[in-house]
Amino acid sequence: MDGHRPRKRFGQNFLHDTNVIRNIIDVINPQPRDHLVEIGPGKGALTQTLLTGLWRLDIVELDRDLVVRLQNRFKDKHNIHIHSADALKFNFCNLVSETEKLRIIGNLPYNISTPLMFHLLEQVACILDMHFMLQKEVADRLAARPGTAAYGRLSLMIQYHCSVERLFIVPPGSFKPAPGVDSAFIRLTPRQQPPVEVIDEDIFKQIITQAFSHRRKTLRNTLKGRLSAGEIKAAGIDPGLRGEALTLAQFAVLSNTASLKEFDE
Repeated sequence: MDGHRPRKRFGQNFLHDTNVIRNIIDVINPQPRDHLVEIGPGKGALTQTLLTGLWRLDIVELDRDLVVRLQNRFKDKHNIHIHSADALKFNFCNLVSETEKLRIIGNLPYNISTPLMFHLLEQVACILDMHFMLQKEVADRLAARPGTAAYGRLSLMIQYHCSVERLFIVPPGSFKPAPGVDSAFIRLTPRQQPPVEVIDEDIFKQIITQAFSHRRKTLRNTLKGRLSAGEIKAAGIDPGLRGEALTLAQFAVLSNTASLKEFDE
């Protein structure tokens, strides 16, 4: 396994720190009947530990060279299923029956972390929880509050669907090759009920996307064509504000205003 050279195009930074692996296992606390899915297992350092006493582990790996190595390493294990696939296109819900939900874990490369999380949000109905190793910058965006530079579309959509917990920071030296920044391990737990009421989730997504399409522009400009300045003001929100100043609840108000407007037209 040590002969594999990390590939930049896959953003590979392999976790090797046994103390960090132990911390990950402690916070995930896998139970024998859990159905876990590991995204991007790399050389299998965490995979090996997850397998112990687990009923089923699915792993999704894009690098075909690593897939072969993982198949050879775990060929005697009957509770592991290896998928040679792109996680950004993978249907995770196909792995479960109606009576179970997945626990997803992954050490996510920077270049796919945001699109992958949006992909998983589309399948959140079959997910119990998600634990991810991310660049600290991305973790900060997930938990960001209004009025901060990290706050944006990703923050809002994640917080609408999930509760966010930053669990611990991981230094660069825990990986080979060492990245140039700190990483953070986080937990996302899908909400049974969103924290705000939204009439139409598609319009909600569109309003948020428009509001952050030009971060320096105000709502009267970014939402032009969807809501007028007068309609934004009538909803109780200053049209001179930028998207980064609004709470999740305020975006819900704007979304519902736009939805009702469409129904009336």
